[in-house]
Amino acid sequence: MGCGSFQCSRNALIALNSLFILISLLLIILPAVAKAQALVDSMSTVGGIIACGVFLFLVSLLGLIGAIRHHQVCLFFYMVILFLIFLLEFVVSIFCLAVSENQLRNIVESTWNSNSTDSLQKQIQNQYCCCKLNAKDNTTSCGDVKCADSATNPEDEFCEDAAVEYAKYYLNWTGALGLFFSLIELFGVGLTFRFRHLKDPRANPNAFL
Repeated sequence: MGCGSFQCSRNALIALNSLFILISLLLIILPAVAKAQALVDSMSTVGGIIACGVFLFLVSLLGLIGAIRHHQVCLFFYMVILFLIFLLEFVVSIFCLAVSENQLRNIVESTWNSNSTDSLQKQIQNQYCCCKLNAKDNTTSCGDVKCADSATNPEDEFCEDAAVEYAKYYLNWTGALGLFFSLIELFGVGLTFRFRHLKDPRANPNAFL
């Protein structure tokens, strides 16, 4: 049976949406586990990830039903929603990959200076085992910095350098993964478009629209 046949296209679409459902379940379960084990402190972050997982689950379920039943309306809305997700994810991925080091430094400096208290500054210093924002910072105290490695001197590294390096690493990974999944979603859009226009060989030819 050729790869462009009705059955092959349906099986490919079912497999793709099954993969999306698996990813959505991971997005729902893992943040909740991380919060329960105190690996993540922000409830807004956990709630946002879980909400994305639920949304992806519903969209994947719509595509799965449309593929199994060859339902034209379900497939149409699934294709439109998946294309919009592709556009959004593609733009965000390109932004993550294109952000420059100078832009990151400006963001870090703005976040550091906009903090009305020193709680965030202390948190950043303890997390990265660093001292002060940069060489121009003469106002930040480093006496209360507690590093995981007691032999490390926090004054050996500025927080701006540590935060920029950390942000660049995760932005590159986020952008690469987002670009990869956006291309998979684009493939799903094309596959759905093709599948909608294929005739089910088991259906009544007079009933096909």
